[in-house]
Amino acid sequence: MVESNYDILKIQVGASKKEIRRAYRNLVLKLHSDRGGDDEQFKIIKRAYEDLRLGKKYPDTSDERKEKAKFYSGDLDADQRRKNLLLSQDISREMKTAQEWAAALNRANATGQRLFGSKELGQMEFERKITNTLTIKGKFWAGNFRYDNPVMMWGSITSPYISSYEKHKTHIHLTKGNFRMIDSLRNKYDIDGGAKITVDDGDMEVGNVRGKRQRVEDPQGRVGMTTIREHFSQLNAPNGKIVTGDVRDTVKLDADTVITINLVDNVKVTGKNILVYGSKVTYDVEFFLKKGGKIRFYDQGSGFDISDDAVIHLENGKKIKIRDLKRDKLISLGGKDITYDYINDRENIKKSAKKNSGNKFGLGKIFHK
Repeated sequence: MVESNYDILKIQVGASKKEIRRAYRNLVLKLHSDRGGDDEQFKIIKRAYEDLRLGKKYPDTSDERKEKAKFYSGDLDADQRRKNLLLSQDISREMKTAQEWAAALNRANATGQRLFGSKELGQMEFERKITNTLTIKGKFWAGNFRYDNPVMMWGSITSPYISSYEKHKTHIHLTKGNFRMIDSLRNKYDIDGGAKITVDDGDMEVGNVRGKRQRVEDPQGRVGMTTIREHFSQLNAPNGKIVTGDVRDTVKLDADTVITINLVDNVKVTGKNILVYGSKVTYDVEFFLKKGGKIRFYDQGSGFDISDDAVIHLENGKKIKIRDLKRDKLISLGGKDITYDYINDRENIKKSAKKNSGNKFGLGKIFHK
């Protein structure tokens, strides 16, 4: 019977991070070669500790370790690109198998646990719980994956943006239930590289999100000329809520409610309720506010780093720059709710307020008929 990583560290299954770290340190003191211990046993202990930090219950087999140790020759960009494309193809096929495996367990309402992914880059542990929730532990590298119930993830998500095939790029799609990256900010789990996550009927809770802007040769073949190709990371929860950390560098967020921190460099946010808790919004950020909705900037300071040139678009085609809302004293010191209706009818509202303020009996006429 194969020992689990918990057995190797001599702790109970489900031990806390603190208990895992304490057990590892105690064993290191006994087994480190510098202290006269067994060097091979020390390596086993170290691997078990690193696996548990990633949420892996069982260690790799010797064959798996050999596969991960493969050396790829060729230092040229072309060699690196070819290697990454081949790996993305392999992982994409693995994710298709993982999807079929998870769907079969769903149909049977059964539990199960299995490893999928790349032996070169590191495998992921998939486990379907009796609650219908699927847990994924490890980094998601490539491929399409669809699941019909909630997903909880311990690990980051990226995508092979260099691939020209959509089936190789990362797209995690939940038809119902929530998608959560567990303690994502503390664990530094993030999303990057043009990855896409869609939750049809549920909420999404993730860490920091980043896209990718790639400088490529001019498509018309002009010598010495380059252009920028954008690979947007995209999060979609049309009927739910998206909660993120910092969002930067070519990202699209679309949900009924979006709760985020800082928005930096080419970010597009669509929602009915948009709540920005950070102090930084750059000039090239665009908000698309849905009818009947509202937006608010919770910066407790002056709002200086919320760019005047960031734009809010309405569904009817109207738009407004942040500088105009600063003039209305709606941004800074915690901000105020800025409604769709206010932006849509701002000029008339301001004219009416000015007219009423100019009539010393205006309020009296309103409250004393």
